[in-house]
Amino acid sequence: MSQNWISAPAPVARRVRGYFAPVARTTQTPVLFDASMQGQFDLDSPSSPWIDLGWIKNFTRKPASKTAAVLTGIPAAPLEQVRESVQAEVSFEFLRWTKLTMALATGSQHMNLLAPASESSASPDGATAAAAVGVLSGSTATTIVLSAGDAAKFSAGNIVVIDANYSGQTGYVGTPVSGAYVKSALSDVDYTRRVSFNVGLVAATDTTSLTLAAALPGGAPTTAMKVQRVIGFVDREGGTFYQEWSALFVMEGSQGERIFFHYPRLQSMVSAEESAEALDAKQKSGLVRMLLKAHCVALPVTDALDGERVACYRSFLPAASALV
Repeated sequence: MSQNWISAPAPVARRVRGYFAPVARTTQTPVLFDASMQGQFDLDSPSSPWIDLGWIKNFTRKPASKTAAVLTGIPAAPLEQVRESVQAEVSFEFLRWTKLTMALATGSQHMNLLAPASESSASPDGATAAAAVGVLSGSTATTIVLSAGDAAKFSAGNIVVIDANYSGQTGYVGTPVSGAYVKSALSDVDYTRRVSFNVGLVAATDTTSLTLAAALPGGAPTTAMKVQRVIGFVDREGGTFYQEWSALFVMEGSQGERIFFHYPRLQSMVSAEESAEALDAKQKSGLVRMLLKAHCVALPVTDALDGERVACYRSFLPAASALV
């Protein structure tokens, strides 16, 4: 019985899909991706801690590593090559606005606009917030147990942030993702919740709990954490903090092949920027879609296999029965 082998033409893909996972900033530990074990994952349901940020546009990779020739002899002639630097950049546009896509598209802190207290003074990154309420034991990543009086302060459709009080610590703060680096002690008890990524949407409420539409990134909250309502999000032009995430970009070919671009450590390198895309070809309607533009630099990691420094891994899984 003959086997019909197929040639391997250049992959044809419609779009690129982006997935991101938090880097442990204090230890500079990224999230690694193994295409041999994880390459066939369901694109609509990535395994934790990868977060699906949907399709992206204008994905562009820019290798920026430099090499130089070692010259010897008279007259000098190249003897061998050496790598002077390891660097890579990547840029793309998000097709959706979320907390995480906004954060990845800015080179600064990304903050939650906490619901303000009554008669508080206005501030560009959020007024004095309404008092946070305590989390009770028995809470899970999707069910937040509160006292009866506190649960009544929230309703379905609210966005909430759940994290510990800020208590004057310096260094990286935020659970489970570092949302800021504090250089000197602050006085705002809500600061950790202002920069926290432990945010969820309330799907339903009852007399003693909130049910979230998706699990909290930080898992089940502790009783040391508190809850506040979030009105929206804000980031700033300027500052000294840079977002850093592990990134995985996937291109799926028409024959089922897959190309992966894995950046273990990707930092935002520009400030917030948007692009306007006209919704009709001749721009008669005047309607535009605002896309978030991201431009990032890859930081190298040391590969445990052989000690080499690497900025990006490109993997390819061929289509079934494709010639190699």
